[in-house]
Amino acid sequence: MTIGTVTGDECTNETIGKIGRSASEVVIFELIKSKCLPVLMYGLDAYPTNSADRQSLQFTVNKIIYKIFGAMAKDSYSEISEYFGIPTVEQLITNRHDRFLNRYRSQEIVYVEH
Repeated sequence: MTIGTVTGDECTNETIGKIGRSASEVVIFELIKSKCLPVLMYGLDAYPTNSADRQSLQFTVNKIIYKIFGAMAKDSYSEISEYFGIPTVEQLITNRHDRFLNRYRSQEIVYVEH
C-alpha cells in the first residue's frame, strides 16, 4: 500500500543510505520509528484497513528489519521489533485510530443557523 508519493520502504532506503552501516542498530531503529513509520502510517488514522492492508504494512516493517539484520526466522522479526520498541502494525493502526477518534470527539461542534 502506498499513500502519498513516498513509501515507508523508500524512506527507510533513504535513511539507511544517508547514515550507512556506521550507526548502531539502536540509532537506526530510532530514526525509523521517528521518520519512516509515520510516513508508512500516514493517513491510516481515518482510513479503514482490512486484513490484507495490515499484512502488507507488516511485511514492509519486516522488510525494514531484514535490511538491517539480514535473513532470519519468522518469529525473530517480532522479537526484534519488540526489543527496539516498534509496535506491530495492528497496534500502530489501533493507536492512531483511537487518537484520531479522541481528537474528533473532543472538538466542539458549533452549528450555525441561517
